[in-house]
Amino acid sequence: MLSRVSPDSGQRVPSAVSTPVAAEGLSFDAFLEGIATRAFRFAELGLRHREDALDAVQDAMIRMMRYRERPAAEWTPLFWSILRSRIVDMQRRGLFRMRWLVPARSGRDDDDGIDWADQAADTGPDPSGAHDHREAYDTLASALRALPARQREAFTLRVLEDCDVATTARIMGCSEGSVKTHLSRARESLQKQLEDFR
Repeated sequence: MLSRVSPDSGQRVPSAVSTPVAAEGLSFDAFLEGIATRAFRFAELGLRHREDALDAVQDAMIRMMRYRERPAAEWTPLFWSILRSRIVDMQRRGLFRMRWLVPARSGRDDDDGIDWADQAADTGPDPSGAHDHREAYDTLASALRALPARQREAFTLRVLEDCDVATTARIMGCSEGSVKTHLSRARESLQKQLEDFR
């Protein structure tokens, strides 16, 4: 079974929990542990801030506790729906605060103050491998954050999380046709953005 490294503990955890079928053989705690790293990446891409992303994932996991008695096949779409809602709430709250607290700026809105380097990157015995991994993640993260939110969500859930179209539609609260449209546009945009990196 594939495994991923938890961003903070360095402990290897199961990664094959992105589909409802894969979640069925796991305990609830193992499900949460296995999905934590990917949930953090998803939240970080949406919120663009490490601490906010950690808060969003923690809140989503706490809310999931209410549903631990549900069948394991329901955990994956339910968790992603909860996390997505939490991210949207935090984005809205952030926009509201920014409107009132930050003076209006002319020109483009940039993220110069945000450090997109993976501060919790794996630090293994191979520094060059860790550097390559970080560079690849930074490039993909930059390309993903340039996408509109719905395209980013569709790509992350369908491609990175390997959710099927129906599950993705449920999580995003839209039709399956919309998921396919968002995904197609995301792929087209990412191909253009990542051409030089290949």
